[in-house]
Amino acid sequence: MKQLIRIILYIFVLSFIVIGLFSCSSDQMPKPRGYFRIDLPKKSYQTLDSTFPYTFEYPKYAEIKSDLLSPDQPYWINLEFLQFNGSLHLSYKKIMDTNLVQYVEDTHAMAYKHISKASSIDNRLIFNQQDSVYGLIFEINGLNAASPYQFFVTDSIHHFLRGALYFNVEPNNDSLAPVINFIKEDIEHLITSFKWKSLADVK
Repeated sequence: MKQLIRIILYIFVLSFIVIGLFSCSSDQMPKPRGYFRIDLPKKSYQTLDSTFPYTFEYPKYAEIKSDLLSPDQPYWINLEFLQFNGSLHLSYKKIMDTNLVQYVEDTHAMAYKHISKASSIDNRLIFNQQDSVYGLIFEINGLNAASPYQFFVTDSIHHFLRGALYFNVEPNNDSLAPVINFIKEDIEHLITSFKWKSLADVK
């Protein structure tokens, strides 16, 4: 637990330094615009039922698909929002020895590689002691940010999972804003309902 807290504090310090430097040179934010009406489905969730080392609730209008680009990683999946041409990529790692620090640093680097297209990056702590689910959320704001929402969760001992939301369209988060906000609610529900399974389930 102490190691996890140190890691999260370390990431927060790095994040605030980068955000502070970035915000000094950022252009003034444009005024909010109106959006075309988008028909959004009613919120309804189901539980991921699998032999994976983790489980969570996800929306019934989304589909779980294996990550075909990583066939050697059986617990990597994509949560496909076909109606919105979007996908939440979930990649799982089993923690071995001291590689948790490396996983956290890699996740931080992948989130902040979007900073050149972002107006800001907001961090929020995930702390669910009851289910041993800890981590950080990265909300990447900006009209041209390719991935508007990323996160990681870990139990700090055995499991690590990273999530990243992408859309299969040219980045234009101004017009996508209603959809992004809608899917963010689903991802936060996923995180809230997230639970680890026994390590014996991990091959």
